[in-house]
Amino acid sequence: MQTILIIEDNKEVRENTAEILALSNYNVLVAENGKIGVEIAKKNIPDLIICDVMMPELDGFGVLHMLSKNPATATIPFIFLTAKTEKEDIRKGMNLGADDYLTKPFDDLELLDAIAIRLRKNKLIKEEFQKNTEGLHDFINQAKGIKELEQLLTNEKRTSKVPKKHILFSQDTYPYFLFFINKGKVKTFKTDTLGNEFITGLHNTGDFIGYIELLENSMYGETAVTLEETELCTIQKDDFAALIYNNRDVSNKFIKMLANNILEQEEKLLKLAYSSVRKRVAEALILLKEKYQTDETLNFSMPISREDLSNIVGASKETVIRTITDFKKEGLIQITGSTITLLKIDKLISMKN
Repeated sequence: MQTILIIEDNKEVRENTAEILALSNYNVLVAENGKIGVEIAKKNIPDLIICDVMMPELDGFGVLHMLSKNPATATIPFIFLTAKTEKEDIRKGMNLGADDYLTKPFDDLELLDAIAIRLRKNKLIKEEFQKNTEGLHDFINQAKGIKELEQLLTNEKRTSKVPKKHILFSQDTYPYFLFFINKGKVKTFKTDTLGNEFITGLHNTGDFIGYIELLENSMYGETAVTLEETELCTIQKDDFAALIYNNRDVSNKFIKMLANNILEQEEKLLKLAYSSVRKRVAEALILLKEKYQTDETLNFSMPISREDLSNIVGASKETVIRTITDFKKEGLIQITGSTITLLKIDKLISMKN
């Protein structure tokens, strides 16, 4: 059963709306002002929010602003209720990211139709899209719904194959494209003043790269290089801006991706600070498996240079070589040239935990 939160200071309107929704088989939560509504939304994460504009404690605009800043609530469909009909109020709500706007008094059918449309659209956006060009095309269509943007992915010039060790972008340069990996593997890394590398991310088929700098309008903070022949789809900076700033669904998608990226980096830094090299090497090997294993085979193999592995671990190449040699002697892995095969994955997982 889907849950809808009603934030409305007028008791009669609040109770009548709740009754309509309950009779339509929705689970209903209610709040008599914006401040309480924000707390209920953060605690319960409803499927949709219906919110009055003019309220004590915190008005509807403030509610939407606060919920939009929280990744957990930013994607919840939001419908304003108001007795006002001035265009300025409607435009202000839409600019803040409201999905719809109903003017009181409204009839039952109008309310239920608006809710059904927004829930259906949000379901499409949340569905996991196929991690290929066709899937990205579906994502763009579902999120934007504007025919002019179909050319982003139907234009063959936007898709290209690049060789192994090809630099997609470099640290301290300005971004002009958003990259989508249609097929292949890419690493991102930072370089210090002494030329030492530290790998910040491993990216696979279905991943976006370079969106943080586009969102911040800043220079790249890292370099991206292909680990194998890779097929890429590129979206120009202006087209990406059109997606982000003109559609709340798309912007919420990238807000979630950005939030997840920050959490991953924080966890990585904590492990780097407090974990032993042996534990970090085990974590790196499991990370490679999680990122790049494409089948259900018991063992996982991948060619990777010792330099790249040491950059993931955050230790010298010599130290990493000694550690994987120990792992080999213990029967945890097998080494053939540059290829490492994980033999006892359970033990490696227990070692990193």
